[in-house]
Amino acid sequence: MGQRDEQLAYAARLIEERCGIIIDRSSLYETAAWGKTDQSSFLNQALVLETTLSARDLLNEILYIESLMGRDRVEKYGPRIIDIDIIFFNHQIIKEDGLIIPHPEMAKRRFVLEPLNQVIPAYIHPIYYKTVTELLEQCDDKLPVKKIT
Repeated sequence: MGQRDEQLAYAARLIEERCGIIIDRSSLYETAAWGKTDQSSFLNQALVLETTLSARDLLNEILYIESLMGRDRVEKYGPRIIDIDIIFFNHQIIKEDGLIIPHPEMAKRRFVLEPLNQVIPAYIHPIYYKTVTELLEQCDDKLPVKKIT
Protein backbone atom coordinates (compact mmCIF):
# COMPACT_ATOMS: atom_id res chain seq x y z
CA MET A 1 0.00 0.00 0.00
CA GLY A 2 1.11 3.56 -0.50
CA GLN A 3 4.29 4.38 -2.39
CA ARG A 4 5.30 0.75 -2.83
CA ASP A 5 8.83 1.32 -4.12
CA GLU A 6 9.52 3.78 -1.30
CA GLN A 7 8.16 1.29 1.25
CA LEU A 8 10.55 -1.38 -0.03
CA ALA A 9 13.50 1.03 0.03
CA TYR A 10 12.65 2.13 3.57
CA ALA A 11 12.32 -1.48 4.72
CA ALA A 12 15.74 -2.26 3.22
CA ARG A 13 17.29 0.70 5.07
CA LEU A 14 15.76 -0.50 8.36
CA ILE A 15 16.95 -4.05 7.71
CA GLU A 16 20.49 -2.76 7.20
CA GLU A 17 20.29 -0.64 10.34
CA ARG A 18 18.90 -3.41 12.55
CA CYS A 19 19.78 -6.77 11.00
CA GLY A 20 22.96 -6.81 8.95
CA ILE A 21 24.51 -5.99 5.60
CA ILE A 22 22.53 -6.35 2.38
CA ILE A 23 25.05 -7.96 0.05
CA ASP A 24 22.72 -8.25 -2.95
CA ARG A 25 19.23 -7.22 -3.96
CA SER A 26 17.01 -8.09 -6.87
CA SER A 27 15.20 -5.70 -9.12
CA LEU A 28 11.65 -4.77 -8.20
CA TYR A 29 9.00 -7.09 -9.58
CA GLU A 30 5.29 -6.41 -9.94
CA THR A 31 2.72 -9.15 -9.75
CA ALA A 32 -1.01 -9.48 -9.36
CA ALA A 33 -2.09 -10.05 -5.79
CA TRP A 34 -1.65 -13.66 -4.73
CA GLY A 35 -4.14 -15.44 -2.46
CA LYS A 36 -6.68 -12.60 -2.44
CA THR A 37 -7.03 -11.27 -5.94
CA ASP A 38 -9.46 -8.36 -5.46
CA GLN A 39 -6.74 -5.87 -4.58
CA SER A 40 -3.95 -3.89 -6.18
CA SER A 41 -0.83 -5.56 -7.51
CA PHE A 42 2.19 -6.10 -5.26
CA LEU A 43 5.83 -5.15 -5.59
CA ASN A 44 8.38 -7.74 -4.53
CA GLN A 45 12.12 -7.74 -4.04
CA ALA A 46 14.62 -10.27 -2.71
CA LEU A 47 17.43 -9.19 -0.44
CA VAL A 48 20.50 -11.26 0.39
CA LEU A 49 21.49 -10.42 3.93
CA GLU A 50 24.65 -11.13 5.88
CA THR A 51 23.77 -11.16 9.56
CA THR A 52 25.14 -12.23 12.90
CA LEU A 53 21.61 -12.67 14.24
CA SER A 54 20.04 -16.05 14.83
CA ALA A 55 17.00 -16.88 12.71
CA ARG A 56 14.70 -16.22 15.68
CA ASP A 57 16.34 -12.87 16.44
CA LEU A 58 16.15 -11.93 12.75
CA LEU A 59 12.44 -12.76 12.72
CA ASN A 60 11.91 -10.60 15.81
CA GLU A 61 13.69 -7.68 14.15
CA ILE A 62 11.66 -8.14 10.96
CA LEU A 63 8.41 -8.15 12.91
CA TYR A 64 9.54 -4.98 14.68
CA ILE A 65 10.36 -3.32 11.34
CA GLU A 66 6.96 -4.29 9.92
CA SER A 67 5.27 -2.87 13.01
CA LEU A 68 7.36 0.31 12.85
CA MET A 69 6.28 0.76 9.23
CA GLY A 70 2.60 0.39 10.14
CA ARG A 71 1.95 -3.24 9.23
CA ASP A 72 -1.42 -4.33 10.57
CA ARG A 73 -2.12 -8.07 10.41
CA VAL A 74 -5.89 -7.91 10.06
CA GLU A 75 -6.70 -9.91 6.92
CA LYS A 76 -4.72 -12.88 5.64
CA TYR A 77 -3.34 -12.10 2.15
CA GLY A 78 -4.99 -8.67 2.40
CA PRO A 79 -3.47 -5.30 1.51
CA ARG A 80 -0.45 -4.36 3.59
CA ILE A 81 2.22 -1.70 3.77
CA ILE A 82 5.03 -4.24 3.95
CA ASP A 83 5.47 -8.00 4.23
CA ILE A 84 8.97 -9.25 4.97
CA ASP A 85 9.63 -12.99 4.90
CA ILE A 86 12.68 -15.07 5.64
CA ILE A 87 12.85 -17.47 2.71
CA PHE A 88 16.17 -19.16 3.50
CA PHE A 89 18.57 -18.89 6.41
CA ASN A 90 21.94 -20.28 5.37
CA HIS A 91 21.14 -23.92 4.60
CA GLN A 92 19.21 -24.48 7.80
CA ILE A 93 15.91 -26.26 8.19
CA ILE A 94 14.02 -24.71 11.10
CA LYS A 95 10.61 -25.76 12.39
CA GLU A 96 9.74 -23.82 15.51
CA ASP A 97 6.61 -22.16 16.78
CA GLY A 98 6.08 -19.19 14.48
CA LEU A 99 9.25 -19.81 12.46
CA ILE A 100 9.54 -22.23 9.55
CA ILE A 101 12.55 -22.02 7.24
CA PRO A 102 12.77 -22.52 4.32
CA HIS A 103 9.52 -20.67 3.81
CA PRO A 104 7.02 -23.52 3.32
CA GLU A 105 5.16 -21.96 0.37
CA MET A 106 8.02 -20.36 -1.53
CA ALA A 107 8.30 -23.04 -4.22
CA LYS A 108 4.64 -22.46 -5.17
CA ARG A 109 4.98 -18.71 -5.64
CA ARG A 110 6.46 -17.28 -8.82
CA PHE A 111 6.58 -13.81 -7.23
CA VAL A 112 9.07 -15.21 -4.70
CA LEU A 113 11.07 -17.32 -7.13
CA GLU A 114 11.62 -14.71 -9.87
CA PRO A 115 13.47 -12.21 -7.63
CA LEU A 116 15.32 -15.03 -5.86
CA ASN A 117 16.41 -16.43 -9.19
CA GLN A 118 17.96 -13.08 -10.06
CA VAL A 119 20.17 -13.01 -6.93
CA ILE A 120 20.75 -16.67 -5.94
CA PRO A 121 19.88 -18.88 -8.94
CA ALA A 122 22.23 -21.72 -7.95
CA TYR A 123 21.21 -21.82 -4.27
CA ILE A 124 20.02 -25.33 -3.44
CA HIS A 125 16.83 -25.66 -1.42
CA PRO A 126 17.78 -27.71 1.66
CA ILE A 127 14.63 -29.85 1.55
CA TYR A 128 13.85 -30.20 -2.17
CA TYR A 129 17.53 -30.40 -3.24
CA LYS A 130 16.78 -28.26 -6.27
CA THR A 131 18.25 -24.92 -7.26
CA VAL A 132 16.13 -21.79 -7.24
CA THR A 133 16.28 -21.88 -11.05
CA GLU A 134 14.94 -25.44 -11.10
CA LEU A 135 12.16 -24.53 -8.66
CA LEU A 136 11.20 -21.58 -10.88
CA GLU A 137 11.17 -23.75 -14.00
CA GLN A 138 8.89 -26.25 -12.25
CA CYS A 139 6.60 -23.70 -10.58
CA ASP A 140 2.90 -24.12 -11.47
CA ASP A 141 2.00 -20.55 -10.46
CA LYS A 142 0.96 -18.77 -13.65
CA LEU A 143 0.56 -15.25 -12.28
CA PRO A 144 2.68 -12.93 -14.40
CA VAL A 145 5.71 -11.46 -12.66
CA LYS A 146 7.12 -8.37 -14.38
CA LYS A 147 10.54 -6.89 -13.66
CA ILE A 148 10.10 -3.13 -13.41
CA THR A 149 13.55 -1.83 -12.38
